[in-house]
Amino acid sequence: MKNKISLSILSLAVLLSCKNSQLTNTTADTKSVSVKLTDNQLMDKVQSDALKYFWDFAEPNSLLGRERYHEDNIYPDNDKHVVTTGGSGFGLMTILVGVDRKYIPRREAVKRLTHIADFLEKADRFHGAWSHWINGETGKVVPFGKKDNGGDLVETAFLVQGMICVREYFKNGNEEEKALAAKMDKLWKGVEWNWYTKGGQKVLYWHWSPSYGWEMNFPLEGYNECLITYVLAASSPDYSIDYDTYNKGWTRNGTYTTDRTKYGLPLYVKHNYAEEFGGPLFWSQYSYLGLDPRGLSDKYVKSYWDLNRNHVLIDYKYCLENPYKYKGYSEKYWGLTASYTRNKDGSVGYAAHQPMKEDFGVITPTAALSSMPYTPKESMAFLKFLYEEKPNFIGQAGPYDATSVNFNDWTTPRYLAIDQGTIAPMIENYRSGLLWNLFMNAPEIRNGLKKIGFKSTEHKIQ
Repeated sequence: MKNKISLSILSLAVLLSCKNSQLTNTTADTKSVSVKLTDNQLMDKVQSDALKYFWDFAEPNSLLGRERYHEDNIYPDNDKHVVTTGGSGFGLMTILVGVDRKYIPRREAVKRLTHIADFLEKADRFHGAWSHWINGETGKVVPFGKKDNGGDLVETAFLVQGMICVREYFKNGNEEEKALAAKMDKLWKGVEWNWYTKGGQKVLYWHWSPSYGWEMNFPLEGYNECLITYVLAASSPDYSIDYDTYNKGWTRNGTYTTDRTKYGLPLYVKHNYAEEFGGPLFWSQYSYLGLDPRGLSDKYVKSYWDLNRNHVLIDYKYCLENPYKYKGYSEKYWGLTASYTRNKDGSVGYAAHQPMKEDFGVITPTAALSSMPYTPKESMAFLKFLYEEKPNFIGQAGPYDATSVNFNDWTTPRYLAIDQGTIAPMIENYRSGLLWNLFMNAPEIRNGLKKIGFKSTEHKIQ
């Protein structure tokens, strides 16, 4: 691939240069290497590994993130040129981490990001929104389902979250970087957020299709992973929503709050279809790669930090309780979120893993790793367990998507962009606050948050 950077060489160099590091069980197969590193070295290792998904294994024409990557080479042609909009937004943030940590050259990253912006400008759009999947060769929509062949506002929001971070990172750079920032700025400002209110209803809708119109009929109502969509819609200079759309749509007129607790921890909001435990952990991650929950509040939620941290801790405590008595669940092996899964017949499927409802003995590495800002001690224990005790759970682009100690160290040697793409950004937010600071520094975001009643003590938004 053009401009390919060998991160495996970089990672090996990092390991060899680390003081007090120790390689054990070394063989020609790098997957069987077990390492002993400091906490910072481990975070460098997993961040640079996860970056490979979006750098070495990107779709070759668009250079966007593939929907999935099959290291086991099973059915690779099914996904060869299918790129994912939301996962690619996470990939933009991952690339920024790579630049800031000097895992990849800044100049090469600018070239790649410019290429991506040019591709997205020509790709199919539906009132400014991109589709869930895009053909990386042609820019044409790849239907996610029969009626899902048009605009996907939530996936678009995840992409735009990354675009704004890219703009902020490069806007004061050299001429090439300023040009990149301008391209990203134009792209995100072209999304017609208010059009997705279906004729002015006080709620945003997830999908619109040129063939099926609004037939999917999926209003975005809290609480789940979609908060960022309302924040961006309120922040748009030309296609903004008003406060009532946020209040009546997302918060259901404030009725989405709850006094329920679990393990003594308040949940604060009614997680859709998961009111007892809070649902899969990606709900505490996708909207918060850029949106900083530290010191963030609104009329109904006094602390988004506590909301997210409690969500993660409830998942953690549930895994320790382990009501189904799965082998392996422990303080260092935990975390339930949507990913590949092991079906009863041993085949590979997909599930929104979460406490009780969809707990099948499968632990998804991104769940704990991408929770690093909320639970650094517990997430670090998981990271050490993976790299020091379970190297068979690690592949070319970091931890595999799904694992199970319970099923004799079962894993699927495959990756999903939406899972791999949250690891480096969320760990970086823990380490330096990079993406949080970039996103919250955007003037449109600050104005949008004020407009719908948010405050942030961390970023002086009142």
